[in-house]
Amino acid sequence: MSGQGKKFTYPSNQDLKAMIRFEGDSGNIWLGQQRMILLHASAFGSMRSELIESFGEDYARGILMRMGYAAAQSDAQLARQIRADDDLMDAFLVGPQLHALEGVVSVEPVRMDIDFASGHFYGEFTWKNSFEAAEHMRLYGLSDHAVCWNLLGYATGYTSTFMGRPVYFKEVECVGKGDKQCRIIGKPLEEWEDADELQQLFSLNSMAQKLHSLEEEVQFLRKEITACARPENIIAESPQIKEIMYLLHKAAETDVTVLMLGETGVGKEVFSQALHRMGKRRDGPFIAVNCAALPRELVESELFGVEKGGYTSADKSRPGRFERADGGTLFLDELGELNARAQAKLLRAIQTGEFERVGGTKKIKVDVRLIAATNANLLEMVRDGRFRADLYYRLNVFPITIPPLRERRTDIPGLIRKFIDKYNGKYGKQVLGVTDDTLRRFSAYQWPGNIRELENILERGVILAENDARIESTHICLGMPHPTDEFMVIGKDGNLEPGATSPDVLEDLLTRMIQSGIDFETLEKQILDKALQKAGGNVLETARMLGISGPQCRYRLKKLGLA
Repeated sequence: MSGQGKKFTYPSNQDLKAMIRFEGDSGNIWLGQQRMILLHASAFGSMRSELIESFGEDYARGILMRMGYAAAQSDAQLARQIRADDDLMDAFLVGPQLHALEGVVSVEPVRMDIDFASGHFYGEFTWKNSFEAAEHMRLYGLSDHAVCWNLLGYATGYTSTFMGRPVYFKEVECVGKGDKQCRIIGKPLEEWEDADELQQLFSLNSMAQKLHSLEEEVQFLRKEITACARPENIIAESPQIKEIMYLLHKAAETDVTVLMLGETGVGKEVFSQALHRMGKRRDGPFIAVNCAALPRELVESELFGVEKGGYTSADKSRPGRFERADGGTLFLDELGELNARAQAKLLRAIQTGEFERVGGTKKIKVDVRLIAATNANLLEMVRDGRFRADLYYRLNVFPITIPPLRERRTDIPGLIRKFIDKYNGKYGKQVLGVTDDTLRRFSAYQWPGNIRELENILERGVILAENDARIESTHICLGMPHPTDEFMVIGKDGNLEPGATSPDVLEDLLTRMIQSGIDFETLEKQILDKALQKAGGNVLETARMLGISGPQCRYRLKKLGLA
């Protein structure tokens, strides 16, 4: 079939609609025999953002394209089944029609030159209302390159499966980079000049190589972590952290395996870096692995390496993290996520110091100091049969539990100074600190996200605050409970007695104001004038006292003739 420059009409999609079944009681949604889910677009956007921020755009793009590719393979098989007796073109169009029904994107063919018998394919399509482009723009604004990675993977996977040969698409226009529309072009792999590069985007081995180069992709982040992890840079005002530092110094005198325990965000990797720098291996490599981020099929090859031919797309031998950590420290984070096979191989490596690459037979011996970390209850996992008991006892030789931030509140002021200095430097700001009210609310907050949450909040505060001013609670304490102050007042008999809560005082003040007959503008002027006098004429300090921003304060002062 060939068509260009004419209005295209899709076949009826009633057959597709009839295959969608909602089973509210069981919690299942079906498309034929495939279980589906309704997913918030913003949730997908958040996951996409996490991938980008954690692993870099190259790796995130590869993962999302493979996700789209995998989903498309199932849909292509469904298409040939549901329209088996129809024209092949109508069967092919199941993919674009499903994408529209699922709320993913509206696909409009521009040109299709397809010969199903010979396998010839050239397709040009426009996308309207791409949810992926919308989510990228919501989170990052305009990009300098096309951003519909999941959709592109779907188009490639669907067409390749349907045609029975590799057909790859490129997004040549994208709303996410400022174009009026998203437009894709697809043709057989061998017809693209950069065929090797395109093929690697969808290659399992390519993903492994991207994981292998994770340190390079986040080199700036690693440098920051290393700097923060120097023992002298760790905030240790609280007795709990002073005790942790003592344990780290004792562990650093040996090569004992250390198990770091604690909630997410408490800084287990930072303390592990500090331990590495304290010991005799400080000049060796520090290799960090997040076990939860490793695809199940890549866990073993990533930890222990792979020999050429070890799995289908392993076209060359590659060392694993154990080999790369030789002479230094290997940090395994989220250890509880390892599958049973990886647990067994890890146990043997700890016991003997030897292992074999995936697909290899040669024993490799390394000299590695192991630090493991988890926020899971490993002992409970052992009891449930989800974690090997022998591995647990091998790892639990020297456990160190990092306390949550809510149990080390005396460290908060030091952490505030540390993070404000960091982000002042990053953003070229001169923020002086936080206001007393901000610190008070920080001290009363439970910090479910621990130090990571504190750092993120302070980064936002540095961006919002004026230079030479302090971060106000109105900027960054949204959602935090406001502590209720109890205070003493002089009663009618002249004695001190417990004062009313803040709402009661405000209610009394408002009643008196209304009864006095004073108009609102006069009241506002008097309040501003009084605060300005108390601040010694400093506008920013006046704004801080009144809980408004500097520009708001300047505007009101000028409007009322006070500046």
